[in-house]
Amino acid sequence: QVRLVQSGGGSVQDGGSLRLSCAASDNNYRRDCMAWFRQAPGMEREWVATFSHVIGPANYADSVKGRFTISQDKNALYLDMNRLKIDDSAMYYCAADFVGACRGSSIGDKSRFTLWGQGSQVTVSS
Repeated sequence: QVRLVQSGGGSVQDGGSLRLSCAASDNNYRRDCMAWFRQAPGMEREWVATFSHVIGPANYADSVKGRFTISQDKNALYLDMNRLKIDDSAMYYCAADFVGACRGSSIGDKSRFTLWGQGSQVTVSS
């Protein structure tokens, strides 16, 4: 069974940068919609960014727009996080599904995603 394996994350000071990576355990695995979500303690899992190489431009939650960048190459999915804020502290999860999860009203809907990474902790301190 294919798994999404995450790496990266850690602790950083307010204003710093981190990169998250997410790779499929099977190199032949392909899904046309990839996304990042995050979940802070006691909070719902919230959408961060979505990318589909089929559709084109990425979509971002307003809270991270201009600071975070989602990208993908043949090896992995990435989330580059710049100008991090304390409110960005959370467990971050990558997710994958078919292209429909990246279209229209489905954007940001975590229930559309069937495959998830194990999570990467991001902690931003003052």
